[in-house]
Amino acid sequence: MNPLALAVAPFLLFLILSLFDPSTPSQVSLSVTPAALARSGDPIRIQWSGIASPSELDWLGIYSPPDSPHDHFIGYTFLSSSPTWRSGSGSSSLPLVNLRSNYSFRIFHWAKSEVDPKRHDHDHNPLPGTAHLLAESKGVGFASGSRPEQIHLAFTDNEDEMRVMFVTGRGDERQYVRYGERKNRLDGVAEARVGRYELEHMCESPANASIGWRDPGWIHDGVIRKLKKGVRYYYQVGSDTGGWSAIHSFVSRDEDSDETIAFLFGDMGTATPYSTFLRTQDESIATMKWILRDIEALGDKPAFVSHIGDISYARGYAWLWDQFFAQIEPVASKVAYHVCIGNHEYDWPSQPWRPDWSQRIYGTDGGGECGVPYSLKFHMPGNSSEPTGARAPPTRNLYYSFDMGAVHFAYISTETNFLPGSSQYNFIKHDLESVDRKKTPFVVVQGHRPMYTTSNEYRDAPLRERMLQHLEPLFVKYKVTLALWGHVHRYERFCPVNNFTCGSMGLNGENWEAFPVHIVIGMAGQDWQPIWEPRADHPNDPIFPQPNRSLYRGGEFGYTRLVATKEKLTLSYVGNHDGEVHDMVEILASGQVLSGGGAAAGAIDHADHGAPVRSTFSLYVKGASVLLLGAFVGYVLGFVSRARKEAALRNSWTPVKADDV
Repeated sequence: MNPLALAVAPFLLFLILSLFDPSTPSQVSLSVTPAALARSGDPIRIQWSGIASPSELDWLGIYSPPDSPHDHFIGYTFLSSSPTWRSGSGSSSLPLVNLRSNYSFRIFHWAKSEVDPKRHDHDHNPLPGTAHLLAESKGVGFASGSRPEQIHLAFTDNEDEMRVMFVTGRGDERQYVRYGERKNRLDGVAEARVGRYELEHMCESPANASIGWRDPGWIHDGVIRKLKKGVRYYYQVGSDTGGWSAIHSFVSRDEDSDETIAFLFGDMGTATPYSTFLRTQDESIATMKWILRDIEALGDKPAFVSHIGDISYARGYAWLWDQFFAQIEPVASKVAYHVCIGNHEYDWPSQPWRPDWSQRIYGTDGGGECGVPYSLKFHMPGNSSEPTGARAPPTRNLYYSFDMGAVHFAYISTETNFLPGSSQYNFIKHDLESVDRKKTPFVVVQGHRPMYTTSNEYRDAPLRERMLQHLEPLFVKYKVTLALWGHVHRYERFCPVNNFTCGSMGLNGENWEAFPVHIVIGMAGQDWQPIWEPRADHPNDPIFPQPNRSLYRGGEFGYTRLVATKEKLTLSYVGNHDGEVHDMVEILASGQVLSGGGAAAGAIDHADHGAPVRSTFSLYVKGASVLLLGAFVGYVLGFVSRARKEAALRNSWTPVKADDV
């Protein structure tokens, strides 16, 4: 054969085979626009063409930083979510959160014959295969560079202060909070402290592995001092060199006010516009939407949010913390956002306090974070901290308290030692016995894992036994008004209770005693927990009868709204499906509990929606809802393209609802 022909033959063979090899990237084009986004939540448009033999499982991987290995994607969507995918061409739009690193996108071919059931996500769906790369995009960044992001507020130990926290991509320049009573005159200036954490501070995988770790940026912490009582202040954060945020506003606390307003929930998480390694919480969007409605309707009344554990559900995948803070910013930049620690922020195998009886309770739920992102990304009042026993800094924000109006709010940690003799037990006892009931006639204690629940939470039974033995006597002795808990992803309200026994409410003139009312409020977004009745696809799940002490059980996502004066506290359960009140309890300053809205018809298990309960507050906010929801809806559309995500899931996998917490 001609030597030239011999030399050319292999090349021709490769060229012919490449026409039929879906892994050859040169045949597929992939483009993204724009090349730079202005701010977090802005959408990127992705277009592709030239896929010769499209598969139903061909997928688009989202990567940051761009040089991440193929299997270290941030998330993915299936190309079949585009209506034109069968033609080998299509487009998609995804909002992106600023991770302080560029993004890139890759298209992979994946056939059903290549599915590996052993490599799966949290819902037991197989993770996409990366053997056949078809195309890779250029890098996409943020034009704002190190501009401040993730702004959120918190109270300090002083009632005339407000803490402002935010994140930038640089720590080598000073950052400030400038503020004032007029939007066009921000004369006050507060310098922000700066800090960060590193990969070596994480305790376990995936938090300390390349698949989960991402640069957390620099965390800035400024305090505005000497605020007037109950006044609206305008503020922005940043610097002249790095850029300034938009102008936000809040209403300062007013210790002389006769009214207290708070929005409380647990276990919310965050939503993503793509699938990822872990299940995310789409319902969190609705929770934030309705709370923003209520806050906007308040006008110039101060309020705050209370998120009692299982905050972002990042569990070692760092980008989910960024996703969470971007999602709550419309609310958390307006009112103080308070938290307590949950199992999914903290627990890891070698955590310092893990007594023998807790081996089935404290596990790997924190994804190796060992409380570090939680401790540094938030700064709550008080100075509680516990050593991690590792290279990580001490865990903060464990137990603390503050007053707002007529209510004393106390937060505790169910993940760290609360037994007699511990620092936390001493704090709880001293805090409760020191409350000035003339100033704050109501006391609300909050923690993550519940002392009372009728759900199938057998694993936590040893912990509940010790809470009942050691903490409940304190709650009863010092007449705690409300004990609010998360962890169980449903709403459940109990009677005034002590040692599983309902106290009389004195509604018919009989004697009564002021026992605490326990309420589980972990229904803000996470959906792992089954309702109490068996589901059609889980016929072997047992039925958990509703005992007399449980006055209302709801399976609807939502949040609670607290409104208190010096005379009466009202807690309402608002459902996400309609923004209406579905249960309500009223408690007088004397401690007497009035019949709640859900208890009027007896002990009924409202597993789905229940009938709305009308309240003055809900009627007030309804009038403002039509005008005010538009702004948030626009934000949601820009932040999460939920419809595309759902379409992608319909064409791929059906999530399995695991009975996990």
